[in-house]
Amino acid sequence: MVITNPNSDDNPIVYINDAFERTTGYQRSRVIGRNCRFLQGPDTDPKAVQMIRNAIEAGEDVSVDILNYRATGEAFMNRLLIAPISDGLGKPVYFLGIQKELRDYEKDRASEATRLHLDTVCSRVGQDLGLIVNSLVDNAEADGALSPEARKRQLRMLDVLPRRLECLQFVYEEMKLADEQWNRDGIDLGSLLSRISHTIAHNEGRPGVRFVSLVEPLEVNLDAAIRMALITFELVSNAFQHAFDGLDQGYLELRVNRLAAGGLRMTMSDDGVGIPRKMSFPSINSVGGRLVSSLLEGLDGTLNVVRGAAGTVIMIDVPVGFTDFKG
Repeated sequence: MVITNPNSDDNPIVYINDAFERTTGYQRSRVIGRNCRFLQGPDTDPKAVQMIRNAIEAGEDVSVDILNYRATGEAFMNRLLIAPISDGLGKPVYFLGIQKELRDYEKDRASEATRLHLDTVCSRVGQDLGLIVNSLVDNAEADGALSPEARKRQLRMLDVLPRRLECLQFVYEEMKLADEQWNRDGIDLGSLLSRISHTIAHNEGRPGVRFVSLVEPLEVNLDAAIRMALITFELVSNAFQHAFDGLDQGYLELRVNRLAAGGLRMTMSDDGVGIPRKMSFPSINSVGGRLVSSLLEGLDGTLNVVRGAAGTVIMIDVPVGFTDFKG
């Protein structure tokens, strides 16, 4: 997977995943900030290149088989699907590229299953990425220009976008597991949120701060899983970053459980410095706050904040109609 920014000079790459590194041999440090054309070589078909260029200029989808080159100079056939990720006004904010190496080109080229699989993956990732982008990007003003503050928020979003994409990767892994198990129709939210929260605790935790995750095994549909995964990412990350400023010790707890009447309740509690009383939460002035608000709206969920003598309790309720629980 590759994501590029058409609003910067030469449409540079802003994100690649691990599979891109394994397939091409190029490390992130050699790729970020460059246009994808460095993958082309002497035998790359100019017609394929022109198809890509035309689609980018028109802000349209394109599917093309193109000869690319690894960092070693070895050539390989690559099926490339490109789709624009647009803002609320239909302007491309990013381009998403999904690539698959065609090892047996004649067989893979004729395989309709291969093409349909890539189309499905591209559509799913594009939809999920659009969910994030449209929550964070300011719509253009009437004259098409962004305010200086809006541009700063876009830049901040670029800084944190890769981590949110890694959060989506956890969802896709759980989705793949569910597909492989014939008796499962949904995604195990308990497993998913436990992985996400403990990964954040491992990466952002520090000595003296204890983290406990108590998540019931719950099965939900894909859309609910994606939204709850991103909400969990935002809340847990925010707590580790801000809840214990100036403190040597602390306690952070995440609970998710099924409600008796259906639906779920997520509770995040800490004994840290607490959210200032005059500060609204989630804040529309922060990247994470805007995303959480949008995600909750899509779930028809409610968020309540309790400010205690020490720390904060955040409680989110999601109604049953948005979770499709299994018994």
